[in-house]
Amino acid sequence: MSVFFQIIVVSFNAGDELIKTIDSIRQQTFDSWKVYIKDGLSTDGSIDKLRDELSIDKESVASADGKFVLVSEKDTGIYDAMNSALNILPVEDTDSYVYFLNCGDYLKDNDTLQKIHDHIAEAGPDKDKKHIFYGDIYERLTGQVVASNPKMDDFACYRNVPCHQACFYDAKLMLAEHFDTTWHIRADYEHFLRCVYIDKAQTHYIPVTVADYEGGGYSESGNAKAVSERERSLIVNRYLPRSKVLKYDFIRMITLAPLRTRIARNPKTARFYNSIKSALYKRK
Repeated sequence: MSVFFQIIVVSFNAGDELIKTIDSIRQQTFDSWKVYIKDGLSTDGSIDKLRDELSIDKESVASADGKFVLVSEKDTGIYDAMNSALNILPVEDTDSYVYFLNCGDYLKDNDTLQKIHDHIAEAGPDKDKKHIFYGDIYERLTGQVVASNPKMDDFACYRNVPCHQACFYDAKLMLAEHFDTTWHIRADYEHFLRCVYIDKAQTHYIPVTVADYEGGGYSESGNAKAVSERERSLIVNRYLPRSKVLKYDFIRMITLAPLRTRIARNPKTARFYNSIKSALYKRK
């Protein structure tokens, strides 16, 4: 089978990071993709630089080769911008896969999309069902590869789903399910669980490091951590039975989850933590 990727990049005053992110796509050895750039009316000149780089004139929204589409309009934040980009995807192209790459994040290697394509093609997913293929990420903040859980069971969905920079979503899935912007920080988490539990999406782990992830963003700062945890709790109780949530909460407590998080985010200890986690995942 042939796989086509619809790649969404959202941007607002991203400076030089926007072009760096786009360049990581342009440098791919696999060429069957199209990029939708949703800009929130940046004022830092980054979009003007991008237009020059991609040869998109002021009266046009697409590059001459049709590989890039640029839409500049106001939005209310990253998830609203991602939804806006989804709204301009071609409805008839339902055999493709949608991928979100944030400004400041890059595809890990020049052959990343080729590797993803080959794994999806080899899997030969059932076209009558919806699918999510996901891999690992390289976290620049700690300098470590963060492995994703190869089995998305209830406990994995409770504890640690892959970030959207690691996920390739069946276009049929994304056209049906947008992000719920009532969640300020955890909308991507709620979206993943909705796809799995409501849309019955089949999840497939791919042993590929997909993205070079910047990390250390808004969701990991100050009061945002408390908001993130509150939203996480509300979301898991929406999709999992209360009895399982209580059981998993207890496991999380006795395994010192807050301490493990600090160890995982500390550049001095992250390597040790991730090596243990990867070893445990390989045993599944």
